[in-house]
Amino acid sequence: MTPIDRALQRCRLAKAVKYIAPGTRVLDIGSSDGALFQRLGDRLGSGLGVDPTLPADRELGRIQFKAGYFPAAIPAGSELFDVITMLAVLEHFPDAAYASLGTDCARFLKPGGRLVITVPSPLVDHILAVLKSLRLIDGMSLEEHHGYDIRRTRAVFAPHFRLLCHQRFQLGLNHLFVFEKI
Repeated sequence: MTPIDRALQRCRLAKAVKYIAPGTRVLDIGSSDGALFQRLGDRLGSGLGVDPTLPADRELGRIQFKAGYFPAAIPAGSELFDVITMLAVLEHFPDAAYASLGTDCARFLKPGGRLVITVPSPLVDHILAVLKSLRLIDGMSLEEHHGYDIRRTRAVFAPHFRLLCHQRFQLGLNHLFVFEKI
């Protein structure tokens, strides 16, 4: 990752960690290198990171990483989570996955648990393409972006969740959604 990639990631993490209480059990979908868990540090109760780009499963103390796609990569008999995060991940899911994504998230989240999502505006794809062509960013998996329509987000997670917060950040180019499991 380039310094710009890291700066964009830090901004997403700063938005998300405000909604993660100390001692929380977190499922980070699209965990990549585990930056969220590093940011949470001692505040984290335990964590599971799931990402198809991981070379292999591994364990680091109270954090497990599973190589694979959500929800298939979740270990059988896994305890429920207090928080599920998807930071700059929702736009990578194939269109067909949105029909069951809300149900899948609800299945692994405790009642009253939170779902914390950041998702860029479709305009960001064009900006990232330019930055990537200039070699200013690595632009992780940009080819998977498909112009996700942010207006779909509430419907994807209904009827299992109620919206607690929706706000724009980074000059309105990114969105934060915080849902609570009903």
